[in-house]
Amino acid sequence: MKMMDTVEVIVEKEKYARDGVHKGMQGWICLDDNSHNARLVNFPQCGEKDDIAEICIKEEDLKEIPVMHAIINEQIKAAFENSEK
Repeated sequence: MKMMDTVEVIVEKEKYARDGVHKGMQGWICLDDNSHNARLVNFPQCGEKDDIAEICIKEEDLKEIPVMHAIINEQIKAAFENSEK
């Protein structure tokens, strides 16, 4: 994996969920640095909305995908917000 690659989170982990990132969310790698077997990943939303998060994710918790769709992030975010009510 390298900078600008698009990726998807393949596991649900509490440490990612604290920042609003859940299994199935898609993002892009921000840096080529691979410190501690993790990548800095940005998880955007559509249009002018603020990004969900920009956090380090372990490489083994990611899979490369050909195209990222920010709408998926919004759908997953909404599902988790609705389940907490």
